[in-house]
Amino acid sequence: MRLATRDNGTADGELILVSRDGATCLPAGAAAPHLLGALEHWEAALPALQGTAARLEAGQGSPLDPATLRAPLPRTWQWLDGSAFPTHGELMQQAFDLPPIETDKPLMYQGLSHQFLSPTEDVPFPSEADGIDFEGEFGVITGPVPMGCPADRALAHVRLIVLINDWSLRTIAPVEMKTGFGWIQAKPACSVAPFAVTPDALGQAWQNGRVCLPLTVAVNGAWFGSPNGDAMAYGFHELIAHAARTRSLPAGTIIGSGTVSNADHATVGSTCISERRAIEKIAHGAFRTPFLSAGDRVRMHVGEDAAFFGSIDQRVALAR
Repeated sequence: MRLATRDNGTADGELILVSRDGATCLPAGAAAPHLLGALEHWEAALPALQGTAARLEAGQGSPLDPATLRAPLPRTWQWLDGSAFPTHGELMQQAFDLPPIETDKPLMYQGLSHQFLSPTEDVPFPSEADGIDFEGEFGVITGPVPMGCPADRALAHVRLIVLINDWSLRTIAPVEMKTGFGWIQAKPACSVAPFAVTPDALGQAWQNGRVCLPLTVAVNGAWFGSPNGDAMAYGFHELIAHAARTRSLPAGTIIGSGTVSNADHATVGSTCISERRAIEKIAHGAFRTPFLSAGDRVRMHVGEDAAFFGSIDQRVALAR
């Protein structure tokens, strides 16, 4: 199934189901008026959602207007972002002469969750001097996860998979990191592609808790990178288990993979400017690629026709 949220003037929007070709939709109806509620009562809502999906594929849908779509979860209880691609961290350490992080556990921080941006709205930032950057990631949305859930049982709690742009402010980030506490100012609201998909909808592309597909990024129409999500050192089952070690996770928790990054970055490119700048520093001794400016456009998608998640296509703006 492919689920989306249509703007209806409320904080959580209206849950809809979307056809495989992305052309038509049907409202989920009274059984699941919005996605957060559906996640909190998934077992009860699932038969009705599956029935609506079947009617949709039988041709009973109405045309989908992409301009009405918000993030699948416009707000939720918790956003936990990992850093599961080792190449990204290794490049940062080499370029900026940073010591390796001595841990055998996944890296993860808790970010802003009361707002997720729609896939096409302009994104306002306070200042270009803050080092505006994008980060292409995959994410999972869970049902309720009990405290202490082991990794070998964690994938049973994955309800949906999403595509995320984790916006970052690179000038602020190192200042906050030096405090030893988490990011606040360096991590504004994320953007999410319009369609959240069930694991079975990915078919063979969902393997071992990983989205085994290339995530393509373009900036102002120019290709930036297409690294594959299969290179995670920790799968989503391991990230879920890490997050739930000492606390339960509520239904609607979103867990991110961190910046998608591959060892053959010279061929497949990158999904964030900071990584490309690190590569430039290592190769040439200086940064060449600037961070984003007002008016720049960033597009992210998976697959040639954005068939799985739809696309994130947004313009950078300055807050007024």
